[in-house]
Amino acid sequence: MTENKRTKILVVDDEPDNVELLIAYLSNDYDIIPAYSGNEALGMLKASEEDLPDLILMDIMLKDDMDGVEAARYILQNYDIPLIYITAYADDNIMRRAKLTEPFGYILKPFEETELRTNIEIALYKHKMEQKLKASQKWMVAILNSIADAVIATDKDGNIKLMNPFAEALTGWSHEEAMGNPLTSVFVVESDEPGEIVENPVKKVLREGMFYGLGNKTVLVSKNKARVPVDIIGSPIKNESGKLLGSLFLFHDISDRKRIEKIICSRKGPDY
Repeated sequence: MTENKRTKILVVDDEPDNVELLIAYLSNDYDIIPAYSGNEALGMLKASEEDLPDLILMDIMLKDDMDGVEAARYILQNYDIPLIYITAYADDNIMRRAKLTEPFGYILKPFEETELRTNIEIALYKHKMEQKLKASQKWMVAILNSIADAVIATDKDGNIKLMNPFAEALTGWSHEEAMGNPLTSVFVVESDEPGEIVENPVKKVLREGMFYGLGNKTVLVSKNKARVPVDIIGSPIKNESGKLLGSLFLFHDISDRKRIEKIICSRKGPDY
């Protein structure tokens, strides 16, 4: 039976006494790798990219030519490793810089062993949950991109959160342009039936739940003003408790179907 792999922690601190204290607190349950400067820590990561640490404890106030924040910024940009800052003191400017590196926590010196272990376990758990979320998001994006229909998802207020390539092609809006905009400013639908008004699809989902179609002869007006006949399905997005999170809209171009219907009608005569 394979033994569970021990969690590996890279400790970066230019004070040997601090490193020794961390080793004494943690070495029974974790594999501790010491580094005494930011440059040394980055060199270790580059040399062992196939076996990276599971977590980094980083002193903010390193004294060499690279402080802890600068080292953390490089780690954030190049590695997916949770990082906790350890510091005795840091001014407001350093703390503002530190926040930009998205740390998983801060531990103030002097610290207790229980506090240290608690912060480590919380950071490891949060990182594990973030990895699962990222993986599920990648699956969702891959599925959306492979669906033959155009798909747009909104939040509960009707602002666009997701959009697949087919929706980009039909609306003329890129994913980046559309994000955060109201659905009705990107997904512009009208009726080719004189005098008929097409209902706001978000409002229809809120009122009816799932719906099939918004009206007769519904057309999508793209960003470049092209008019495309479409079929539309709308559906609410809810969590396990039934709370509304947003709406999902699937639509596709039915131009070919309309052309065929027109040909059939012309062959059968005006009374058909």
